[in-house]
Amino acid sequence: MPHFAADGLWRGGSSLQSEIIMDVCGEPLCYELLAEVGKGSYGKVYKAREAGGKRRLLAVKKFNVHVDTSESGIPAAMIREVALLRRMMFFNHPNVIKLLDASAVPDGRSLDLTLVLEYIDQDLSTYLSKVTAPGLSRDCIKDVMQQLLRGLDFLHTNMVLHRDLKPENILVSSRGEVKIADFGLGRIYTFNIALTPGVVTLWYRAPEVLLNSVYMSSVDMWSAGCIFAELFLLRPLFRGYTEVQQLQKIFEGIGLPSEEDWPEDSPISYSLSWGTKGSCKKLLLNLGPDENDLLSQCLAFRPSSRISAAKALVHPFFMKH
Repeated sequence: MPHFAADGLWRGGSSLQSEIIMDVCGEPLCYELLAEVGKGSYGKVYKAREAGGKRRLLAVKKFNVHVDTSESGIPAAMIREVALLRRMMFFNHPNVIKLLDASAVPDGRSLDLTLVLEYIDQDLSTYLSKVTAPGLSRDCIKDVMQQLLRGLDFLHTNMVLHRDLKPENILVSSRGEVKIADFGLGRIYTFNIALTPGVVTLWYRAPEVLLNSVYMSSVDMWSAGCIFAELFLLRPLFRGYTEVQQLQKIFEGIGLPSEEDWPEDSPISYSLSWGTKGSCKKLLLNLGPDENDLLSQCLAFRPSSRISAAKALVHPFFMKH
């Protein structure tokens, strides 16, 4: 049996579309598309239900990519996403979205790519939008951050950067499970790799990325720090609308770093006009000592001074009851 039956799609009279894909064990995975739930750069995301005994809900990402043989062919971001998810699905980490399978079918000069993933009904952004006064409890914030950091620790241990960590890419199930998703910008890194600067949504982007400097896994920890603050504020911590404005918002919050801490490889020059020199001891006035200490270590300007996911997990914020 081919990886996809016929052209991968049964077009019957029903408004639902039934599809068959082979799962990782070589068994046919049949499902029905129920509704379109999102659009991305290259395609659409559907909610689907597995046919047969399990009847579990699935997320199906469908892409139609024009393959230009004179150029690079399939977009690199798409290849990375599939490769990373396939690599990670064998570890079955509870805080990373699981890829159930992938299929690619040629269609003339295009390629129909389908990814089948476990379905989670909301992202963190939606979850936070439903929170009412007085906000999330400390225990809830601790639980969300702990799960997020476990997922990040797993990725970084396996030499994977996410590079686009934001509430929209963090899923929260009805049972409170937190899963990191959307690896279109992720990539496996090695030392001295050339990484593209145009990554990470602006509000969660680390200073070294904004300054076009070299970066490593610490960019994800900056994003995690921004998300940590958002769990308390219920709104983004740094909201700039240009890269320059975003840097200014950051320096208003953490203080202007010293010239010695400014990355040497940045094409952007250090200037006192960026903000007020010196660090702010308390980024958020309503935080206790442990919360503020963890937040300040996530949002350290120097990447080498930023806390790792592994060290963050044993921070007193998580250890104390």
